[in-house]
Amino acid sequence: MDITQVATQMAVLFALVLAGFISRKCGLVGGEFDKRLSNFIIQVTCPCLIVSSTMGDTMPDRSHIPALLGVGLLTYALLIVLAYVLPRLMPIRRSERGMYSFMLTFANVGFIGYPIVASIFGQSAVFYACVLNAPNTLTVFIWGIMFVTGQRLGGFRWQLLCSPAMIATYLSILIVAAGWRAPEVVARPLSLLGGMTVPGALLVIGSSMAAIPARRMVGNAGTYTMCLFRLLLLPLAVYYLMTAIGADHLVAAINATLIGMPVASFGTMFCMKYGRDETVMTQGTFVSTLLSVASIPLLAMLIG
Repeated sequence: MDITQVATQMAVLFALVLAGFISRKCGLVGGEFDKRLSNFIIQVTCPCLIVSSTMGDTMPDRSHIPALLGVGLLTYALLIVLAYVLPRLMPIRRSERGMYSFMLTFANVGFIGYPIVASIFGQSAVFYACVLNAPNTLTVFIWGIMFVTGQRLGGFRWQLLCSPAMIATYLSILIVAAGWRAPEVVARPLSLLGGMTVPGALLVIGSSMAAIPARRMVGNAGTYTMCLFRLLLLPLAVYYLMTAIGADHLVAAINATLIGMPVASFGTMFCMKYGRDETVMTQGTFVSTLLSVASIPLLAMLIG
């Protein structure tokens, strides 16, 4: 593993977050702008990013898709179950359990995960990561929203299955399964719009941080307990489970690496979109991203 590449990726991440932080302090962003940008990212740029991920120069090998999807689905089924259980054992308020459930389940794969997988396992492993992460895309717009809004399974809205991101997920699977190559006039605009997702999300996180007193950004005992599970314990547990049931070592290692990424940036945007206080989510995102500089190399050594 190239530690320099990992460090560089983290530096880029913090630079974009810092840009959002400074912009908020200068009065350039914040308030209604952040809410509208979050909604635009969720409804427009993220679906474009999902679809454009299938439109690279090399078409993925379709024969690997069923096994990879199986591992990914099993992984997120396990994570969602644990996300309901673990917050009840953590030193947090009852009203915050949904936020911690989100942070324990969903990782920042899109911006950090894929480059890290490439640096550890090689560029060819990125396809594995994309398919393994497909259930993440499926569940973050269902259970992720339910965790943030405090809904229960009985209050699930089936309309979520027809959200722009979900429609993009269905299209992506069909594109790969059919082996369709999009013409440049289709792929290029989708790629450009999708490219706005990562910097936009990080700017929103930085802006949110600027509205929170510095002394509160360090988090609390619940934040660090969550980070321990998010960055090390959960990925290691899933890795050993997958290898125990016969999953290929490379697939299990890539899957564990993806799970070991910091908290997904969509959490903060969901809070804004649905009118929830984003303080806890922003704290978890910031602290987990900071600690991941050390935890990612450690995880790679443990599963290598």
